[in-house]
Order: sequence, then structure tokens, then C-alpha cells
Amino acid sequence: MNDKPIYVTEPYLPPLDEFIPYLEQIWASKKLTNNGPMHQQLEAALRDYLGVPEIALFNNGTIALLTALQALRISGEVITTPFSFVATGHSLLWNGITPVFVDIDPQTFNLDPEKIEAAITPRTTAIMPVHCYGNPCDVAAIQEIADTYNLKVIYDAAHAFGVEDEGGSILRHGDLSAISFHATKVFNTFEGGAIVCPDAKTKRHIDNLKNFGIVNETTVVASGINGKMSEINAAFGLLQLKHIDCAIRRREEVDRLYRRNLEGIKGIRLPDFQAQTVSNYAYFPVRVSHDYAVSRDELYERLRAHDVYARRYFYPLISDHAVYRGAESRSPSPLSHAHSAADEVICLPISASLSAHQVEFICQVVKEHGYGVSYG
Repeated sequence: MNDKPIYVTEPYLPPLDEFIPYLEQIWASKKLTNNGPMHQQLEAALRDYLGVPEIALFNNGTIALLTALQALRISGEVITTPFSFVATGHSLLWNGITPVFVDIDPQTFNLDPEKIEAAITPRTTAIMPVHCYGNPCDVAAIQEIADTYNLKVIYDAAHAFGVEDEGGSILRHGDLSAISFHATKVFNTFEGGAIVCPDAKTKRHIDNLKNFGIVNETTVVASGINGKMSEINAAFGLLQLKHIDCAIRRREEVDRLYRRNLEGIKGIRLPDFQAQTVSNYAYFPVRVSHDYAVSRDELYERLRAHDVYARRYFYPLISDHAVYRGAESRSPSPLSHAHSAADEVICLPISASLSAHQVEFICQVVKEHGYGVSYG
């Protein structure tokens, strides 16, 4: 038995004494929010670190998604994936938009471009793909479809902080990309998020929307929302940036250790993501196929019995939740690959603080049944 519970992730927390000077600056300035100095510094630092044109900070990733849809005036129907966290679908419902669920590619877990075109109707206005587990979507194919049908593309890039393809940041694709800085993410600001913007004009519009649509003391130009990031959250982000490369390297070590220890286990398929040239190692999903000795859910329960809290990301599918029962696109048959993934995938714990001993302990629980590994 492990000496303490192991959760699917654990936030990276720099030494507390390094955070105190930031707090002292905030106390001295008495500026707690409303685009204060920490907020401005973090936007500039993230723009440089991520290599993106512009970035607008938010209080969380869900509000960022909601605002991205508002900023592009999306309405009607939006094609999206059922294999994601519910915030993806909820952001559409909150904007009065009908989500149209399309199946995923079984290798990448991302929206399958080949299924998108058949789902387009006269009411379709946008595509909202998800870079699932930080694995980049087929951005070229999606953009080609969007251009052909005059659709907007908003990426739910909640998992994709720091991920790059051959051309640079994966966040540069589409009309907008929304990121999450939630405590469970590779880079966190306790709670937080951002929208990556293509230019300064778009950023100004988004900045207005996240501040009630206020331009100045007497002028409101849109029915905005309160999506501002506080100075304390921004300060924590600035400190996190000083440590993020080290944290990601440590996550890479954990990823390698898992692969080494899980090699040869029959029925366990390891992730083999090819699209990124720089990964953030946000998750470690494995597929538990039918030739493993027990089902995915039985493995989940056996891990829990050993105080290992893996997660079935993403189960159930968004489309299977009761609030989506009115969606015509929720029928299981056209979403066969998504349903298979929901039934077979389990994300094993991964974090910068996970020790080699803990990884080996987790793998030992998995190893209790059969050998022979496949990749895909």
C-alpha cells in the first residue's frame, strides 16, 4: 500500500517564500484587480514565453471560452467533440448555441476532420476542436474546411499550454484559442485562463468584453462579463513562469518512467502522439483494451483500492450527460470512436512532484495482469 493517496495530478507550487515579495508589492500598491501591474507583466511574459501575437488574461478558462464565442459573435450551430471536459459543451449552451457532436480520431482522441464536413448545415457558424491531452488537432485540415465553408475556428486549448508544432505555438491556430490556468493544469495561476488573439484590435475588443464592456467611466460598448484576473493570480503566474520549464522536464521524466515500466503489458496501449514537436506532458492516458485481464473500470477500482486516484478522462461523454439529451447529434452510433475511448481510457497520475517510487508502485498495480504492449 502506498503511504499517501496519489491523485491524477498535483499542482506545482514554488517555494512559498518566493511568493511573499509579490504579495508585498500588491499590498504596497493596493491594486488588487482591473488590469494592474502584475496583470500587465504576466500578459507580456506569457506573450514572450508562448511566442504568440497577443494574449488576454481571464479569471478562468471557461469564462475565456464563453467570451471567445461572444467576441466572434458565434450563433446557430457549432461542431465540436463529445470527448472533452463538460466546459467545452457548456460554453456553447450558455451562449445559446447548439453543439453538434462529431466523432473523434481513435489514435489522437481529437475531432476527426473527415467527419466534420458531413455535419455542416446552413446553421453552422464555427468549429470548436479540443487539443485533447495537449495533443494538437489536425489544424491544417480543420482550417481548410473552415475556409471552404466560411466558418470560424475557436480552439479549446485548455490542455495545450506550451505545446508546439513544427511552426511554433499550437495556440496560434484558428481565429482564437482559449487556455486554462486551473490548478490541475501544467501552468496554473490557482484559477485562471486566457485567450490567444491574432492582433491588438481583437485583444482590445476581448479586454472590453471581459470588463463588462466598459471602455471608460461613461462608455459601455458591449454586454460584457466580469472575466478579469486578479493581481494575486497574476503574481502567482509570474512566479510559476520562473519554474515552468523545470516542472515540464520533470513531467517528461515521469512520462518516460511510465513507458519503461508499462512496456510489455498485454492489453495496455500507450499514448503515441506525433503531432507536437514540443509537449507539455499534461496527461498520461492509456487505453485498456479487451485483451487486458480486467476492464478499464475494474482497473480504476483496483487502483483506488491502493489509494491511486486515476481518472476516466473523459467519461461519460459530454453528449451522454442529461443536460444534452435534446442534442440530435448525441446518438451513440455516429460517435463510436468517442464511446470506445470513454469506455477504455484511463489517465494515470502525472505531476512534477510524482516520485519514481510512486510511478513504479502505480505500474506494479497495472502489471498484475498479463503482458504484451501495443502503441496507438
